[in-house]
Amino acid sequence: MRQLCKGNIAIVKAAVLAGCRAYYGYPITPASEIAEYASLLLPEVGGTFLQAESEVSAINMVYGAASAGVRVMSASSGPGLSLMQEGISYIAGAELPCVIVDVVRGGPGLGNIAPEQSDYFCIVKGGGHGCYRNIVLAPASVQEMFDLTVLAFELADRYRNPVMIMTDGNVGQMMEPLTIEMRDIKAPEKPWAVTGTAESRKNLITSIYLEPDVLEAHIHKLEAKYQLAQELETRCENYLTDDADVLLVGFGIVSRVLRTSVDQLRAQGLKAGLLRPITLWPFPARELRETAQHVKTVMVVELNTGMMVEDVRLSLNGTVPVEFYGRAGGNVPMAEEITAQVFARMSTVV
Repeated sequence: MRQLCKGNIAIVKAAVLAGCRAYYGYPITPASEIAEYASLLLPEVGGTFLQAESEVSAINMVYGAASAGVRVMSASSGPGLSLMQEGISYIAGAELPCVIVDVVRGGPGLGNIAPEQSDYFCIVKGGGHGCYRNIVLAPASVQEMFDLTVLAFELADRYRNPVMIMTDGNVGQMMEPLTIEMRDIKAPEKPWAVTGTAESRKNLITSIYLEPDVLEAHIHKLEAKYQLAQELETRCENYLTDDADVLLVGFGIVSRVLRTSVDQLRAQGLKAGLLRPITLWPFPARELRETAQHVKTVMVVELNTGMMVEDVRLSLNGTVPVEFYGRAGGNVPMAEEITAQVFARMSTVV
């Protein structure tokens, strides 16, 4: 089935088809359509929608539904995600699967409602307290908003962990063709859940471990599954990187602009390529190192003042020069702007 669809709407359609039957959230621009459409669609499939009194309430409702084994989702933007951080840490500590969407707007504070990528540290680096990780997916199109949402629920259950979908206001609000392939998606059995049966009442959902050795053992258990995810779940896309001298790196809406810049640079005689991380955590460090082996320089472009560039530099560990170009406040650079920046900064290198 093919249709014209908005990015935020595609997320809800994917969630329902993936078996999501509960949504708790609070509206916020530019993510409000997710809650609005969830309020229409979830009751039609026997699910639950509840607009909480705040994002703090919403994330604790997510905790409760996930404890019962329900596939559950919430969505917000920067200020709302800030309020959710304590609850996300509790969910990760209790090893509960859920999906949380961040449609990023400008910040800090209230900022504005224009697209940014300035939540990178908050979402990718954890945001809350304690030793935990979020799995983070970064769609760059309406189709990926759908496909990666389905994947998010699968990964959440596989690792019993929060999975974040980090997108930006442009991708959330744009309309593009969406192809939906109807398939039977079944959630796995969850013998650990508290479902109300006599057997399940023996289960204990908690993130409190008062004895230091017991907590340390729990943290090591969490770390083991995060290391497994780093080995198995990295994803990225390469575009014209085989012979590239200049490697551009960006995610989300920026990656679409960078693809055009690559074409422009090649038309002007400079061999450029693009690596687009699809998983922001686990970050595709191995793939980046392999791709960058033959390039002369790397340029990272983001809608912030430089966040993912730190992961790029750590991954490459000084083997290749890494430049950065960023815009903020909701300003998305044009392809010509990036092309000019590449020539201005890197032509002497290559």
